[in-house]
Amino acid sequence: MTNEYQIRILPQQAASEITIKEYIAREKGIDTRTITHVRVLKRSIDARQRTIYVNLKVRVYVNEEPSDDVYEHTEYGDVSNSAQVIVVGEGPGGLFASLRLIELGLKPIVLERGKDVRERKKDLAAISKTQKVDPESNYCFGEGGAGAYSDGKLYTRSKKRGNINKILNVFCQHGASTSILADAHPHIGTDKLPGVIENMRNTILRCGGEVHFQTKMTGLLIDKDIVSGVEAIDLVTGQQLVFRGPVILATGHSSRDVYRYLHDKGVEIEAKGLAVGVRLEHPSELIDQIQYHNKNGRGKYLPAAEYSFVTQIDGRGVYSFCMCPGGFVIPAATGPQQIVVNGMSPSNRGTKWSNSGMVVEVHPEDIEGEKDALCMMRFQEQLERDCWQQGNMRQTAPAQRMVDFTRSKLSYDLPKSSYSPGLISSPLHFWLPTVISKRLQQGFVKFGQMSHGFLTNEAVLIATETRTSSPVRILRDNGTLQHIRLRGLFPCGEGAGYAGGIVSAGVDGERCADAVKEYINGVKQ
Repeated sequence: MTNEYQIRILPQQAASEITIKEYIAREKGIDTRTITHVRVLKRSIDARQRTIYVNLKVRVYVNEEPSDDVYEHTEYGDVSNSAQVIVVGEGPGGLFASLRLIELGLKPIVLERGKDVRERKKDLAAISKTQKVDPESNYCFGEGGAGAYSDGKLYTRSKKRGNINKILNVFCQHGASTSILADAHPHIGTDKLPGVIENMRNTILRCGGEVHFQTKMTGLLIDKDIVSGVEAIDLVTGQQLVFRGPVILATGHSSRDVYRYLHDKGVEIEAKGLAVGVRLEHPSELIDQIQYHNKNGRGKYLPAAEYSFVTQIDGRGVYSFCMCPGGFVIPAATGPQQIVVNGMSPSNRGTKWSNSGMVVEVHPEDIEGEKDALCMMRFQEQLERDCWQQGNMRQTAPAQRMVDFTRSKLSYDLPKSSYSPGLISSPLHFWLPTVISKRLQQGFVKFGQMSHGFLTNEAVLIATETRTSSPVRILRDNGTLQHIRLRGLFPCGEGAGYAGGIVSAGVDGERCADAVKEYINGVKQ
């Protein structure tokens, strides 16, 4: 016999299956000896009051063992001899598009400009040591995309776009903890996600697909508004390559060379709004104390605390983004003369610091200069270049204490930080664009009023957070997901302007694969 219950218990009671079982036995009048297994289906923390509770949905097995798997398996067959589809980019959009293509009986040919997820790690470590960024292998480019080494958070609000549970189950099938199926804010962890990505790539290869690393798309094969493949270059040998088939373009939000190529070729794209700002880093103990209403912090049974803030200042949203409890701030530039920061957390979220992006909505009409399709990208580039100059033309990031920033005061010194290339005191309030700095100043004051202790000089602003999303949208038909003019081209995921994170990019990748299948079937007819 199985029963499902919604229960609300203390953190220490939710700490293990044994304590959950004891609680259910006592509350539901069940002999604990007959409860063979308890499966947590949903888990969330309610920290709104001084007494913290954990909300659980559980399935209780009485006098029987679970007969169903914890996650749903997807079957992937051999597609060695099937029609091929070119997938440009092996971030979450490209990975999930490739796996879905295999499900549909099509052969993915994946082109990734960066290195595999293991080799890529060496280039990330070199950024702090040498203060130089490899433009083809960094925190944004390489197997797994921008999410591989920047946290692996799986929470999304895009629940109407596709099957989110399918994405989570595929992650579990490839080695992610099944806790992501239950947690309200699921998270794989930067230390665990690379292995999961590697397993996904191995599934593609085992089924007859291809993955070409350090292979960079240089152009599309276009004939009479039909895309029939791509031109590429092997970055190791310099060999020019051609790959033929419909194209899923999943290049990620930082492939500026791709945007320039599309713009120069007259492929229809448009500028889109961005969220731009800083990384705000607090001591994690302080965030725990604030969020859990306890001077002793989170204690033994609670995870590192999260927060979320949002307000409106002068008609634009100001909000926290990609919050990383117990994490690090990382250098996420993709080329020379740039400073870009992002956040990540290991699976245990156990560092001394917690950080989040603190960003302001910026629309094309908010910036100066020509308003063409690349105007927001140029705005990003200029801000990152300004930041690099303020950082002594290294990866040393300009920074300012939080209260000092709100008071337009240069920080005399800076707190210790997780940002390994180092910080340099800088008047962010002075050189950041006014559309950003003034709204952030007012937003921080509001957030400090919402949460006592949050506005503090123990926190530091680290500039600059610019890669929250793509600065352009590659226009596509809502029905077919193809480009609005070019048949056979399927702009996909975050880089095309249709997703905002790992899960939504994965969902869009699957949708694009389905659309390619329909396209191929239509061509055959």
